[in-house]
Formats: sequence, C-alpha cells, structure tokens
Amino acid sequence: MLAPSDMTGKTALVTGAARGLGQATATRLAQLGADVAIADVDAAALAETAEAIRAMGRKALELPLDLSVRANCGAAVEAALKEFGRLDALCNVAGVMRPSATPEMSDEAWDITMRVNLEAPFFLIRSAIPALLEAGGAIVNVTSCAAYQGQAYFAAYCATKAGLTHMTKALAMEYMKTPLRINAVAPGGMMTQLAQGMGPVMDKDPELLTRLGSLRGMCEIEDVAECVAFLATPAARSYHGACINIDAGITAD
Repeated sequence: MLAPSDMTGKTALVTGAARGLGQATATRLAQLGADVAIADVDAAALAETAEAIRAMGRKALELPLDLSVRANCGAAVEAALKEFGRLDALCNVAGVMRPSATPEMSDEAWDITMRVNLEAPFFLIRSAIPALLEAGGAIVNVTSCAAYQGQAYFAAYCATKAGLTHMTKALAMEYMKTPLRINAVAPGGMMTQLAQGMGPVMDKDPELLTRLGSLRGMCEIEDVAECVAFLATPAARSYHGACINIDAGITAD
C-alpha cells in the first residue's frame, strides 16, 4: 500500500512555477513522486524548474503560457492531460501584485490583477474538474492573508484573494458529494519576486505599511510549499473547503 503522501504514479499541474512558491511547490510534488506540468509566463525560468524536476527522475511538462489569457487556462489543462493521461492535482499558485494608491491605480493594473489572481484559477478549475473527478484528486488555491486583512494600497489584490478564498469554499460545497478535495492556503509575506513589487508604495504612509508584516518576520517559502503539496496528496483526505493560514500570526487578532 502506498503511503498517504506518496504521489508516485500521479500527476499535478502547478501554475506560477518559474520561481518562488510555485517552483517550490512543483519540486516538492516531484520529490513525492509526481510528474508535473508547470505553467508560467517566464519560459526561461520555467525551464530551470523543469530541469530540477527531471533531475529527480520525474517527468516535467513545460507550459510557457500567459494565464491572463483565458484560452491558455484550458490549453494548459489539455496539454497536461495529453502528456500524462491523467490529472490528480491542480495547484493554482500564480499571482500578481500591483500595489497602488487607489486614485493612481491604472485600468491595466486592475485588470491584470483580476485576470491572473481570480479569473485564471476559475478557468483552470473549470477545465480540470472532469479529470480531477475521475482521479479523485485535489485542487489547492493559493490565496493570501490579504483575504482576511484590509491592507492599504492593496485594494485590487485583497479583492482577488478574498474572492478566491470564497470561491474555494463555494466549490467545496458544490463538490461535497464527490471524492474531489478543494482547499486553499493563505500565506503571509514571503521573500518572493511578488513581494519585491512593493516599490511603488514604499514612499506612502509608513505607519500603514508596517501593518502588513508580522512581528515574527516573513514566512519561509518552503514551509508554505510543504502545505500546498500536502493538500494535493491523499494524505489530506479529510481536508475539504479549508483555508489554512500560514502567516506568522498576522491574522491572529
């Protein structure tokens, strides 16, 4: 009998896998035995993730796609199924952050935040559900502590993460009578390229900006990836409709 966390013979699709949390999640799933389809707009960095997965003896399918384009979401799922013949886990990790004072936020910044953070997970899920139902698999959405905490200069980001969190719960109810498991992970700040996008608001009100962090410091990427990967495995069989906060206590109050 396979150990519950063993992903041998299973496959996963991980978005945002070129670097940061997506990369760490994809490689962790490969360590657990999964073959992994990896999607990201950055083709060069994605190739590095694929190389790391193949070095573990697992298969990697590179999908250099812009998931803000709706058709690419379905294409990613279709390509993964064509390559591997099955899909056991979908990990929606890709995200963008465009902080801005609200009067200064451009239409473009609002639109890309909505398309990548909220719309892409939905259209990926919509395409993947038939295969995931057949496999008795899992969906893991990466939201954020921003889903629970009002954050100055992050109105668009907070809106998408709150929406994705509630979408997770709505889908969990819709598929309550099936073996499909649907959960989310809500990290606090991590030292990723996403966090480095804070530049445009660093000259804003410092008192408001200090509220974004934890007294315990930033979260470790590997810790969050471990949780995402765990929820994708059969070991998380009793988790459904959950959103696990890994934020060093930011949302404890």
